[in-house]
Amino acid sequence: MSATGVRFTIRRALTREEVAAALALRYEVFCVEQGVPRSEERDGRDHDALHLIAVDGAGQLLGTCRLVFVGRTVQFSRLAVARSARRQRIATALLSAADAETRAGGATRLVLHAQTYARELYERHGYEPRGPEFTEAGIEHVAMEKVL
Repeated sequence: MSATGVRFTIRRALTREEVAAALALRYEVFCVEQGVPRSEERDGRDHDALHLIAVDGAGQLLGTCRLVFVGRTVQFSRLAVARSARRQRIATALLSAADAETRAGGATRLVLHAQTYARELYERHGYEPRGPEFTEAGIEHVAMEKVL
C-alpha cells in the first residue's frame, strides 16, 4: 500500500521479534505519549492475540493492532501508529486487515474501546457506539462494535 509516498505492507507478526517490536511501539504510544501505566497497557492477553503490523519496505515497524478471538466475536485493541508515520492511512489499513482476519477466522463481530478523539475513524470504518463514554487508563473512551 502507498499513502502520500509512504509504502507499507499490513500482515501478521510472524516472529517473536516482530511481536516484541509491536509491544515496544505500543509502549511508546500509550505509555510514553499518553501516560497510560504499563501495567494497564500490558493486560496479559498478548500471548492469545493475533498481532497485525504495518511495515515499510525496509522492514521498519510503522503500526500495529491486536485481535483476540472469543467465539464469533473479536476484540480489536491496541491500535498504535508510530508518530513519524501518522496521517498516512496506516490505521485505516490495519482496520481493513482486521476485518479480513475476523472473517477468515469465522467471526462475525468486532468490538473495541475507542479513545474518544478517534471515534470518527472507527465510525468511518463501520463501527457504532454502544453506551456512554467512560474513562479507561485515565483516557475517555467509548465502546463500539461492528457486525460483518
